[in-house]
Amino acid sequence: MSPVPPGWVARAFPSGALCVPRALADRVSTGWFDPHQPGAQAVTQGGRQAAWFVDGDHGPAVLRQYRRGGLLAWLRRDTYCWLGAARVRAWAEVRVLAHLQAARVAVPQPLAAAYWRTGFSYRNAILVGRIFGATPLAQLLDRASPLSVANAIRAMHDAGVWHADLNAYNILLDPDDTVWLIDFDRATIGHVSSRQRHNNLQRLRRSLLKVAGPQGAAWAGQLEACY
Repeated sequence: MSPVPPGWVARAFPSGALCVPRALADRVSTGWFDPHQPGAQAVTQGGRQAAWFVDGDHGPAVLRQYRRGGLLAWLRRDTYCWLGAARVRAWAEVRVLAHLQAARVAVPQPLAAAYWRTGFSYRNAILVGRIFGATPLAQLLDRASPLSVANAIRAMHDAGVWHADLNAYNILLDPDDTVWLIDFDRATIGHVSSRQRHNNLQRLRRSLLKVAGPQGAAWAGQLEACY
């Protein structure tokens, strides 16, 4: 398996490597992944305090550094075991995003990914296009269409992608009510079984119940009926 999507190229630098679409290969630099670059603004929702709005030759984008959640975060907050470039989480995510874009599923534009290796561990980051005016589903249950969200999730599944953390904050609506799916860390490409589809919907149901109580549960029921 190629570690980068079709039409992408890899570029090594002293401490690691980056990958980028061929159209951006003559402009990319490691500075794209610097959260302290001029104009960078921290994303206040999600991202585990490791996401920033940035702009540059790549256009308006979101820079996200990979950080662990849960108990492991206390031990190794931003480092992962090195298993080869193809297993780098940021590179795997751009492969999923490129695959979904080819299937015409509404996901952020993948722009670049990079890793920094130290011995048997590495850190990594991803850069994706910014979706202006987007709001999480968790805040829009009074406006969002269960049918539109169900169609977006089904399109993802039909494209052969299973989402590892489908929750009410990883589904966005833009000002035109287009449904966008985000955060494909640990997602997989392949046949999505009926059980996996059900589990994704149940994960979303639990998230909606947590953020909106009975209203969230009722909304989830409508979505499941539409799916």
